[in-house]
Amino acid sequence: MSDQPVLHVKGRVLVGPEDVRDELWVVGGRVSFDRPAGARDVRTVTGWALPGLVDAHCHVGLGAEGPVDAETAEKQALTDREAGTLLLRDAGSPSDTRWIDDREDLPKIIRAGRHIARTRRYIRNYAWEIEPEDLVAYVAQEARRGDGWVKLVGDWIDRDLGDLAPCWPREAARAAIEEAHRLGARVTAHCFAENSLRDLVEAGIDCIEHATGLTEDLIPLFAERGVAIVPTLVNIATFPRLAAGGDTKYPRWSAHMRRLHERRYDTVRGAYDAGIPVFVGTDAGGSLPHGLVAAEVAELVRAGIPRLDALAATSWSAREWLGRPGLEEGAPADLVVYDEDPRADIGVLATPRRVVVDGNVYS
Repeated sequence: MSDQPVLHVKGRVLVGPEDVRDELWVVGGRVSFDRPAGARDVRTVTGWALPGLVDAHCHVGLGAEGPVDAETAEKQALTDREAGTLLLRDAGSPSDTRWIDDREDLPKIIRAGRHIARTRRYIRNYAWEIEPEDLVAYVAQEARRGDGWVKLVGDWIDRDLGDLAPCWPREAARAAIEEAHRLGARVTAHCFAENSLRDLVEAGIDCIEHATGLTEDLIPLFAERGVAIVPTLVNIATFPRLAAGGDTKYPRWSAHMRRLHERRYDTVRGAYDAGIPVFVGTDAGGSLPHGLVAAEVAELVRAGIPRLDALAATSWSAREWLGRPGLEEGAPADLVVYDEDPRADIGVLATPRRVVVDGNVYS
C-alpha cells in the first residue's frame, strides 16, 4: 500500500447522474469502491462528491498580451483547482505548459497546441498566423504537439469588409481536418459568425467553439454530423462591450456582434433541443479570469438547458467526450465534495467544500 493516507469519501458519491454510491476509497491516489484491507491511516471527507469539473475551453499560459510566465500560468491552474475544475481542455496557447503534467497538485490538461489563424486575422501574439497553402502543415505540427486536439480560428473580422468573415477556403479546411484525423487528433474552431460554419462542418470538423452563429438551417447539419459546441456564454456576455468599442470604425461588425449576443440563449437552447452535444467552457485566459465554471453552468441553465444536463456538461458527459475517466474503479482520484446536492441546486458548484487531486485533499 502507498505511503499516502487512505481517503474515505462518504455521504453521496455521484458516480453518474443516477448512479449514487454511499462511499468510495482512495488508495495510492486511485479510486476504489472496496474498503482496503489493513488501512490504518484513514482520512474521512463527507458530503456530495462529483468527478472533478471540466472546463472544455480555457487557455492556461495565455494573457491579454499573449504568453505569460510560468508563475502566472501556475496561478491560473491553481484558480481552476480551487473552483473544483480538475480537467482542462486548453483550446490554444502559445506557452509550453508541459511542466504542469509533473505537478500532482494541479489540474490535468488536454492541449490543442497553439491557435492557427489567418495572417492578421486574430489577436496579436496568440496564434500561428499563416495562409491557406500552409494550413495542412501547421495542423499536422500542432496535432503532434497537442493532446489529441487542434484549434483553428474559423472566422474573425475582415477589416476590408468591416465584419466577421471566414478565414479558410473550404477545400483548405477539408484537407487540414483530414490530416488531423489521420494523425489521431480532433479539430475544433473558434467561430462567432454564421458564414464559416457550413464549410467547416461539411469538412469534418469535430467541435465548434462559441457557435453564436448557429442558425435554424444549420442545426440539423450539426446534429446529423454529431458536431459538439462549447458556447462559452460567460465570454459571449462581453460582446456588447466589444461592440461599443467598434461603433465608429466598424459599425457593421458592431451591429453583428450585438445581434449574436441578443440571441445567444435561443441559439444554445435550439442546439440542445436538437440533440447537439453541448459542453461547458469559459474561455478563461486572455481577457477572462480562470475559475468561472460555476458561472458558465448557471448560464447554460439560464439558456434553458435542464439542471442535470448542464451539470453533466461539466462532469460525467464532458469527461466521456474528452476520453477521461470519472469516478471509476482504478481511476485517478480527482473529485470535488460539496455540502449539498449539485443536481438540485447548481449554485453549490461555486462553493466546493473539498477538492481532491490525485487523492490529495485541498480546501
